[in-house]
Amino acid sequence: MKRNWFSRHPIAFMALYLLLYLSAFNFLNTQIHMPHVLVHCRLDDLIPFCKYAVIPYFAWFPWIPFTLFFLLWKAPREDFWRLCLPLFGGMTLALACYVILPTGLNLRPYYVPGSDIFARAVRFLYRTDTPINVCPSIHVFNSVTLLLAYYRSRLFERPRLRWMRPAAAVLCGSIVCSTVLLKQHSCIDVVLGILLALALDAAFTAASEYSELLQTRRV
Repeated sequence: MKRNWFSRHPIAFMALYLLLYLSAFNFLNTQIHMPHVLVHCRLDDLIPFCKYAVIPYFAWFPWIPFTLFFLLWKAPREDFWRLCLPLFGGMTLALACYVILPTGLNLRPYYVPGSDIFARAVRFLYRTDTPINVCPSIHVFNSVTLLLAYYRSRLFERPRLRWMRPAAAVLCGSIVCSTVLLKQHSCIDVVLGILLALALDAAFTAASEYSELLQTRRV
């Protein structure tokens, strides 16, 4: 059976989706100025602000391409697509949620004092990332989806790579916590991001098992 163009050119597929995603995300950020709902819960007020959480928060950006390219290079191709499809599908669903129900936050501190690198990094983050389009959290969704990929792929059962599973769990937990410690997300955004990741993982698992069952019956 002849594979389609995207299957034969996974890097081009990722590049094309990244371009479309960034264009859509930027469009929403520039067009939505007044969110319909300010996301907030009591627990948000009990969580202290921590400028040092900016370290794991920014670690999210290289972790995604690292994992995708590592699986593409080292793992069976089906492991790569098993991560790529729910990852991109969930990001698209999150953008759709932002269109249907624009959300925002009013949790950030009015001023982040200090001249150290952490305070400057937080101020840079606040300047470049507006507190809108937050629910569900794409930061959290992606982190949980990546973590699931580390535990699904047999690649990380090899003795030399086994350490990457607990390392991914620590990194995922740190990134999830950083979103609320930096007041970038409400706990509600976090919970919905986790639920979206688990729901899509279950859906793709069921679809994969059903496809294997059909192939077995045909044989």
